[in-house]
Formats: sequence, C-alpha cells, structure tokens
Amino acid sequence: MTRYVLASASPRRRELLTQAGLTFEILPAQREEILTKVSPADIVEELSYNKAAEVAECYKGYDKNVTTVIIGADTVVAIGNEIMGKPKDQADASAMLTRLQGGTHQVFTGVTLIITESGQVKQKQEILTFHEKTDVQMYPMTPEQIAAYVATGEPMDKAGAYAIQGKCAVYIKGINGEYNNVVGLPIARLMQELFARKLV
Repeated sequence: MTRYVLASASPRRRELLTQAGLTFEILPAQREEILTKVSPADIVEELSYNKAAEVAECYKGYDKNVTTVIIGADTVVAIGNEIMGKPKDQADASAMLTRLQGGTHQVFTGVTLIITESGQVKQKQEILTFHEKTDVQMYPMTPEQIAAYVATGEPMDKAGAYAIQGKCAVYIKGINGEYNNVVGLPIARLMQELFARKLV
C-alpha cells in the first residue's frame, strides 16, 4: 500500500495530482520559508525539500507496512537570478507584469519526494529532489491591459503575478518546457519518477 501526501495547500497542485489519477492526503507545510540559496533552481529545490521534510516529521511511526510518499513543491518566476514570488499588493503585481510583458522569463518548480516505510527513511536514495525549468514568452501588454488583468484579482496569489491557465493565457506567446510546470507542478516528471520506483 502506498499513501501519498501533498505538503501544499495549492489548489492547482491538487488538481494536477487528481488529474494524474492519484488519491492523496493534504497536509500543508506551515513553517516560515528561509532561504540559504541564490539561484532560482537551488531555491526551489531547497524550499520543496524543507516543505516535504517538515510534513514527513508528522508521519514518523504513523503506520507499519505502509509506504508513504511526501510530495513537497515550490514554484518561482525568474528573470535571470531575479526572483518574482507572489505579489504583495496590486502595485507589486503591476510592476511584475510590466517586467515580464514582451519578453521571455523562466519558471522553476522544485519537487522533493520523501519516501518512507513505517514512518522511517531507511536509505538516502529514498529522498529525491529535482527541479524543472520552463521558458515562457509573453506578448507585449499595454498599461491598460495590465491594470485590467490585475483588477480581476487573479494575479494576487500567483508567482510572477499571472496564471498561465487563467485569464493571462491570451498574453502567452509560447513556452519551451513542461506546461504544467508553469501551473505549479511538473506532473509528467513527477509521475515518471514514481513509475521508475514502482510507487504507482
């Protein structure tokens, strides 16, 4: 028996795991995010590991003869090494979109899988951390278009202040990489890792 636990409250990640056919529990990580890394790839890997490790503590000794897979994930939008997280307010969202429009940026999602048996991580290889990068090219947006999009409220809880699967789709010129990575979870890569370990 395999139990899956998503260490995130993200509705988009929930939808992607459900779409992949997994039945899972949700136990969001609660600790403050503390960064020690600099590059976007390293940052998302660190944050995803911290989330998964925090939640894994709750499953120590939980059930015998049960394999538990804790899934931690974190997504950032970046231009070079400049990180764009979730906007603080509407002005911040407008500033982010102004930077992103008309150019190409990167979306990084880090994923950590902590695989335990009877609540214990037995071998180092049972902790897997990876990231995926997707290049996103956006059409130019006028200040009026940016203001109208921000007014919808959609950008406010999204890294980089936009949702590729939402109203901002009309401004996405193209992508290079996994689409769902931009949504918030590289579900294809995640499932391939689970298939390889016979966890699905």
